[in-house]
Amino acid sequence: MKTNETIKVIGLDTGYSDRKHTNVITRDINASLYSRELTCLLGPNGAGKSTLLKTLTAFLPPLKGDILIEGQPLVAYSESDLAKVIGVVLTERLTINNMSVDELVGMGRSPYTGFWGHMSAYDKRIVNESISLVGIEGLRGRMVQTLSDGERQKVMIAKALAQETPVIFLDEPTAFLDYPSKVEILQLLQSLSRDRNKTVFLSTHDLELALQIADKVWLLDKPHGVTIGTPEELALNGAISMYFQREGLAFDIESRLFRILGLK
Repeated sequence: MKTNETIKVIGLDTGYSDRKHTNVITRDINASLYSRELTCLLGPNGAGKSTLLKTLTAFLPPLKGDILIEGQPLVAYSESDLAKVIGVVLTERLTINNMSVDELVGMGRSPYTGFWGHMSAYDKRIVNESISLVGIEGLRGRMVQTLSDGERQKVMIAKALAQETPVIFLDEPTAFLDYPSKVEILQLLQSLSRDRNKTVFLSTHDLELALQIADKVWLLDKPHGVTIGTPEELALNGAISMYFQREGLAFDIESRLFRILGLK
């Protein structure tokens, strides 16, 4: 499976800054993301996962370092051009009412048509294909407020696909979902990365699921920084145990599952 480097991060510091204070969350990240790969960002609460995602998607400026997207600096992209390169699915629950599934997925075409722009036959075909790829044909015509959390998440992924971006970032896409729905969403994202030549990068707290399905993993926390590898590499070299070490908890390398010590 041939992959191409789509995003390169060089000496990146992330955090927040104002005129008086600078709060650095993560330091000196050097990493790359590739097409046809599902990469999961893992780390404990407060490690800076959301801050890193917001920086990579230009919602926050980097404190230091460079971000290259398809060889071009992130800062060189206009807002409209960036929307044709990166699709973003955030974790917040949808508050949209009185909009159908078709209309919401159709909003993914707004970088090409404008927010109120008229959709051409091609735009409509892309919307139809996106709905089909995610397998939500049965939701067509439904109003967004009537959907379950899992159904809404699929609709938002279809909207990102309708943008026709080579890169898709997702912040906690399995939050609020039951276990079968978590598995379904991650399998869908893995399939899209491989079959549609997408670079898919997501943050998640579903550690054990991510280790079973991800092509690459970025482990992130403040004491250790970022460690990158395949799930197997990170399990065998002890990185996962180190990053998620807790008293009474042990990581089993063979099963890639955590077990509670002392239980009979």
